[in-house]
Amino acid sequence: MSGKTWAIVALLAAVLLFKFFTGRCAPEQVNTMQEAVASGGVLLDVRSPGEFSGHHLEGAINIPVAELGDRLAELGDKDRGVVVYCASGMRSKAAANLLTSSGFQNVHDLGTWRNWP
Repeated sequence: MSGKTWAIVALLAAVLLFKFFTGRCAPEQVNTMQEAVASGGVLLDVRSPGEFSGHHLEGAINIPVAELGDRLAELGDKDRGVVVYCASGMRSKAAANLLTSSGFQNVHDLGTWRNWP
């Protein structure tokens, strides 16, 4: 294989590894998040409405990450737990950072929805 081909193979391998490890949560973290939702916290899906309508976690509300800054009031009290998720963990990380910087005190980043049992 040429150098260009090896570079493409290496790039694809890196992308696959990134996708595999991004958004992973330890079981203890997921248990904490489940407890937060069970005690009245919000399960927040920050994917697009189309992604949400295709599949979402039971009880979740959908506020796309691009709209979150303008819709923070929909989440209620800033002391209320918020568990945020998306497809891969990238949008949920951005949303969790926005929530924390906006004063939310109990924010949990689930990463990918696949982490929820």
